[in-house]
Amino acid sequence: MNRDGRLGVGIIGAGRVGPVIGAALAGAGHAITGITKGSDPERVEAILPGVPVLEATEVIRRSELVVIAVPHDQLEGLVSGLAAVGAWQPGQLVLHTDAAYGTGVLAPAMAQGAIPLAVHPAIVFAGTSMDLRALTTGYAAVTAPGPVLPIAQALAVELGCEPVVVAEDDRPTYAEAISAATEFSRSIVRQAAGLLSQAGVPHPAAFLSGLVHTTVDHALAAAGSGDPGEPADTING
Repeated sequence: MNRDGRLGVGIIGAGRVGPVIGAALAGAGHAITGITKGSDPERVEAILPGVPVLEATEVIRRSELVVIAVPHDQLEGLVSGLAAVGAWQPGQLVLHTDAAYGTGVLAPAMAQGAIPLAVHPAIVFAGTSMDLRALTTGYAAVTAPGPVLPIAQALAVELGCEPVVVAEDDRPTYAEAISAATEFSRSIVRQAAGLLSQAGVPHPAAFLSGLVHTTVDHALAAAGSGDPGEPADTING
């Protein structure tokens, strides 16, 4: 780490999340050392212009902080596979962005001296620079061993998020809540749009926009106050 606290940051995972996390950290003054290859190099270049595309082992070698942003079912195997080739470095910060895992999944890296951090920004990523704005209004679940928890919290703040500590044992429940909020919302909107199309309503997505946003706003306000409240009547006025 530099004296001013700035880090050399490497990104493993060039999907919707990794490049945006890299751009947010670059905006906070960190230097992006490299990113692994993705399926959409033009999009990655637009978000992280000039950042070299490297193999994962080289990303790790160059970096003081390694951000792992890969699909849930790939994370465990990736971490252990890189440990098998001795890639992780003592004192290196290793941060993953998966909702369901705490730091336990990083145990193979920890065994080689790396410092584990789990930071999940609670937004739906589109994979574009527009996500940077969404991060500034969002929260992030942070999990880390006590002595390094402030580092995880500080990195969440540098992403633009409000950090919220989630205990290691509570990560599965946290992930279930996140999944329920996102998947159920998508499913309901798709179902409603399909029914409106059957009813002959043009542009069903646009038609639903105001209704869905106001309904969610009312539900969030009620949840925040601890009062379930009465459902808004959208049929009878």
